[in-house]
Amino acid sequence: MVKITEDLVRKKSEHNERLISTLEELSLHQEDIERIEHFQNWCRDLKILLLQSNLISKIENLHKLKKLEYLNLAINNIERVENLEQLESLNKLDLTLNFIGELTSIETLKGNYNLRELILIGNPCCDYSHYRDYVIATLPQLSTLDCEEIKITQKFLAQKSLNSFRAVIVQQQTKYFIERDEQKMRVAEHKEQLQAEMAEINDEDARLKKFWDTKSEHCPETRMDIAKYHRLGHEKRNPQQEDHKVRRVPKLFAPSGSPYNLNQAKLPFNLKDEYNEYILELGVYKYLDTSQLKVDVESNYVRVSVKGKIFQMALMDEINLTEASVQRSQITGYLVIKMPKLHVNQLLIVRSKNQGHNANHAYVKEQKRKCNLKGTVDIKNICITNEASDDVPELID
Repeated sequence: MVKITEDLVRKKSEHNERLISTLEELSLHQEDIERIEHFQNWCRDLKILLLQSNLISKIENLHKLKKLEYLNLAINNIERVENLEQLESLNKLDLTLNFIGELTSIETLKGNYNLRELILIGNPCCDYSHYRDYVIATLPQLSTLDCEEIKITQKFLAQKSLNSFRAVIVQQQTKYFIERDEQKMRVAEHKEQLQAEMAEINDEDARLKKFWDTKSEHCPETRMDIAKYHRLGHEKRNPQQEDHKVRRVPKLFAPSGSPYNLNQAKLPFNLKDEYNEYILELGVYKYLDTSQLKVDVESNYVRVSVKGKIFQMALMDEINLTEASVQRSQITGYLVIKMPKLHVNQLLIVRSKNQGHNANHAYVKEQKRKCNLKGTVDIKNICITNEASDDVPELID
């Protein structure tokens, strides 16, 4: 059984930076989900919920989704319409290719005044006599049924004969209930017999082949078995794929111990190398929860973990760790990390508080001016010697 987990919902909400509390659209199709749960507590702002192609057998746990406008439950195992009365914003409901035989269960949608589109194509109830007339008369707020527009004259005529239509529908669905109960018994007996035959087969591949070659009836129980054996076949082809995924661990340091530069999250950044400090501006996501960020400032590098992805940058100068600070912009959400240098050239920082950056710039310019050489240099005047020793004695052989 596949359950709806927080990790699964966050994975499917990357378009919303993995934030689920403000999520407005969510698609969990083809996940083999068997039960609807947690949405009403985690994602109360949902407007679109897509759950098609799963194994859901009951509509439930959606009553707190007051903003939900579109619910897609196509290709599931649903047998009746229920628990949707409090979805006051519901505009479109898709129940294509389910097993709805209890057509009178749509009467629970009478209070959904904003409901305009209902799709029941491929359900057993669609074969009932006066099916369309009954639905149109029961839910006058609809504008389309099974993707076909409803005309005003159709609504008027259907309303006049609603009682007679309903009597016919009740009679037909009662007959369907009897047939459905008989089907459940047949499917259970067939399943028990098939399992006994498969138990006598030692080879696993042969057992799976036996299941797929056996004819079966189209019903919710068969769909559950098909999904089960499909997973078994997938796990056999990819043994322990989910449990033993090889995750690449990034190398953070060279063999010599020097830190690497790394940007796993591919975030924009700007590093300012001032005379007395480094200032790193890192473009993290604006609405990212602060709990998803971890900052580590070391003596020769800075590392930031953003949702488990690492940004690391090596620094040329040693950092004064006690003076380092981290702030987050309230406008852009960017991280601003200030890292004062430990050994700063004192000649550059001894300056008047009022002189500012211009005074330091003038000082450096003056030093460069004094260092410039102009004209020629008389090397004879570099060293002063006695007049008596001006002559260099000859070499002795």
